[in-house]
Amino acid sequence: MLNVKSGLTYADYLKTSDDERYELLNGELILSPSPKEIHQYITGTLFLKLGAFVRESGLGRIYFAPFDVVLSDTNVVQPDILFISNERTEIITPDNVRGAPDLVVEILSPATADRDRRVKRELYAQHGVKEYWMVDPDARTITVLLRGEGVFGVVGIYGEGQALRSPTLAGFSVALEEIF
Repeated sequence: MLNVKSGLTYADYLKTSDDERYELLNGELILSPSPKEIHQYITGTLFLKLGAFVRESGLGRIYFAPFDVVLSDTNVVQPDILFISNERTEIITPDNVRGAPDLVVEILSPATADRDRRVKRELYAQHGVKEYWMVDPDARTITVLLRGEGVFGVVGIYGEGQALRSPTLAGFSVALEEIF
């Protein structure tokens, strides 16, 4: 993770190179390194599981990074996976998502774990993301958080031998052995 510049806005962000993956966090332009194999494997597996459930249930749309989510003029993120319910598809534009997704999934990596656990968690809660999953490949756990009064509370920390259930996607369940 490389901090490139600070005090920037979405207009500045739009001038960045398409060849690299950036996020804009509290006006700071952050360059993220390419994900490792385990990150990609978990992202793909979760996307397939979530995508099949969302599509079969007709619940909304699901996307994976890189796809900009514009939370504010100084906060543009690219969650690993995001879900937007049918009731909120008006926030989807041809270029990006303009507002908080219903569900965001971040796969932790050495370069992004601290940012995902602290900065993004705060941003997601502040801007109205309903549910946030932090997937830890090293611990082989998924922490599911649900937004309450402007902050996230932990619903569960799922590990080996357990099945994750989503409060936002009623009926969705996946055994962690299928993810890791």
